[in-house]
Amino acid sequence: MKKTMSRVIVPVFMLVAGFMFTSLQASAQTENWKPDAGFESLFDGATLNGWCYRSKEGDVTEKFDGKKVSSDGRYSSANGIITVNYPVGVERKVQQSWTLREFPKNFILKIEFRASKNADSGIFLRGKQLQCRDYLLAGPYKDLKNYRAQDWNTIIVTVKDNIAHCECNGEVLEDALVLPATGPMGLEGDRGQMEYRHIQIKELP
Repeated sequence: MKKTMSRVIVPVFMLVAGFMFTSLQASAQTENWKPDAGFESLFDGATLNGWCYRSKEGDVTEKFDGKKVSSDGRYSSANGIITVNYPVGVERKVQQSWTLREFPKNFILKIEFRASKNADSGIFLRGKQLQCRDYLLAGPYKDLKNYRAQDWNTIIVTVKDNIAHCECNGEVLEDALVLPATGPMGLEGDRGQMEYRHIQIKELP
């Protein structure tokens, strides 16, 4: 009986230890992350500072400074990740979070995202939406070869003279997306859970 128990206990202990090590390793990687050279972070990794809700006219209606969760619970911050939470029992519910800052200069934006199955979200560039979804199921870019379902993916947007070139993991999403002359960045919540991290920008001449 003792031999049988030891065979069960040891593997379980090893699984628990392995999970704890993986969690600690992921946490350490998040804490050690820094923007690339010349870039600045638009998310401090711990709070929703610098983000807000706006009216349809663009006026700020709720500042998130000092908060980890928006008033309606749709957006939350923890462990280096902004999570767009999805209301249970609702088919879809659209909400948009915006930066307090506007960005009139040319820029390069880098952002990593992870989408739950068939999730629907979006990244707003000066108010113009770039669809950010579980692409292979939700589209519109269903032919991507490098997209990693339910894993982290990287979007890079390069804006010059109000024209945005947008890529996901090196594949083109939009080659020439026309943007307004200025405006804030934004993250949309629609269907499913979305996670965003490592949001960084570099302004260009």
